[in-house]
Amino acid sequence: MTTDRPTVAPTTLPAPRPAPPGPGPAAAPRGRFLARAFGVTAVLSAAGSALGLLRDLLLARYFGANQGTDAFLVAWTVPETAAPLLIEDAMSFLMVPAFALALVLREERPDGPDPVRQVVRATLPWLLLALTTLSLGAALGAPQLVDLLAPGLADPRLAVTCTRITALTVLPFGVAGYLAAALRAHHRFTAPAGIYVAYNLGILVVLLSCHALWGVRSAAIGVALGSLLMAGLLIGPFLRALRTGPGRAARGRRSRNALVLIPLALLPVGAFTLTRQAQVFIERYLGSGLPPGTISHLNYAAKVSQLAMTAGILICTVTFPLVARALAAGDLTAARDRVEKDLGQAAAVVLLGTAFLMACAPSVVALLFERGAFGPRDTAATAAVIRVYSFGLLAQALIGVMIRPYFSLRPAVRRAGDPSPDDGGRRLLDWYPAAAMALGLVVTVTVGLLATPRFGALGLAAGNAAGITAAAALLLRGLVLRGIPLRLRRVLGGQARLLAAAAGAAALGMPVAGLTADPLLSTVLGGLTVALAFAALGTGLGAHEVRGPVRAAVRVLGPVPDPPPVADEGNPPHGR
Repeated sequence: MTTDRPTVAPTTLPAPRPAPPGPGPAAAPRGRFLARAFGVTAVLSAAGSALGLLRDLLLARYFGANQGTDAFLVAWTVPETAAPLLIEDAMSFLMVPAFALALVLREERPDGPDPVRQVVRATLPWLLLALTTLSLGAALGAPQLVDLLAPGLADPRLAVTCTRITALTVLPFGVAGYLAAALRAHHRFTAPAGIYVAYNLGILVVLLSCHALWGVRSAAIGVALGSLLMAGLLIGPFLRALRTGPGRAARGRRSRNALVLIPLALLPVGAFTLTRQAQVFIERYLGSGLPPGTISHLNYAAKVSQLAMTAGILICTVTFPLVARALAAGDLTAARDRVEKDLGQAAAVVLLGTAFLMACAPSVVALLFERGAFGPRDTAATAAVIRVYSFGLLAQALIGVMIRPYFSLRPAVRRAGDPSPDDGGRRLLDWYPAAAMALGLVVTVTVGLLATPRFGALGLAAGNAAGITAAAALLLRGLVLRGIPLRLRRVLGGQARLLAAAAGAAALGMPVAGLTADPLLSTVLGGLTVALAFAALGTGLGAHEVRGPVRAAVRVLGPVPDPPPVADEGNPPHGR
């Protein structure tokens, strides 16, 4: 792979490039714009998550947890794999830095050929061809996929039918991920944030209208329809973003500021995403040999647990273009500061959600799912899995934050005039994230095989949590090796304070949630206790990700003491 980005030490970074004269329309957002972008993304993502939760509620109500839902969930492995690969992870990791570099070049040479349109012409046709091939291949190979993913299914025919339907999602998912990456690089977040609203609306429409006629196949058809709506939502904004750029042709002799495509950059990114998603494959494989309904319990638990993780990832979804721009311009210090801040803020959000789930899992599951074909035994099994899953939520969120700057240092394009050094063994660091995830999978498989015979689904959840935590620890070290000099003592100290606050909040919230058998009242009381305890403990322990919002909230009610000096920031207060 040919590139000009650093791999090991900060000293190998190129010198910072001069900023373009005057603030252009694509200048990095700051202040109010960043807050508005996060607000819009949070609201629309919350709406998409709420509709996704409603989708899962209807699946549980109409079909319960049985062989039929197990068959659909095996088929759902295709879009569950395609979505991270083509929307959330690999496509974003590749194309946001590529478009960010193109925008930097556009600002530096406003009179030259338009690099943004050059990137589109060089990548989009090949992408469409590859996606069409993958989609057809998954549909034709559905029997083999089902046999590979869940060999223990008693009757795989329904799973094969649903897999052939869900295979159609690969093409629109890839198009949606590409267009969303381009729009986010242009700092346009509204349409990309709404794609899961469109996706889940498509599923709900088919599920509500056709569940009695088509059974669980209606969910698979809804997934295919929702994927088409996702791509359709982004086409208009993408075309408008291209039209707002300079109307220059990109043909002619290549200048220094032209871009060179590096197709092989896809390989380590795709390998990382697939090894990360392989945790789901392991669960499906081992769970297919357990009693019917186990895969469904794992699925419902994962969907609820990951709501907290998704909320934390929203932060770096908005800030990722800023990190990519800083790295494209050679500003390593700004990128490091932003990544450290993202790690702390994402951890605070995820750990608050983790403490809530630890304390209130039984009441949350009963409140959401316990109706229709989903009974009390399903509630107890799902709640137990949620509590075990929650041990790995922080690691999942931290990996989501760290992997973005990691791959931004090896973008899919480079400047034509920049040198392409032969850095030998340093290129192996491109594969470090995939290797870290592979080692995490070894931990997952080992724990799963040892614990599943005795603990069933809880053993699978424990393996998931252990494996993802091991991978996160490895990737934290890898980010420093890559060239971003994180201040590890500061980062780990902040994480430890947040972990202590979350553990205390969960310990206080659990007995309060158990005071009443009413699911709604138990969830409210337990949730309030967890939130207040986390705020108090986080502030007392000196976690500035908690202390800052708490101080801002208290200022609304009355005056507060002046904050400590900057030198004491992040240190636990003494004598309190």
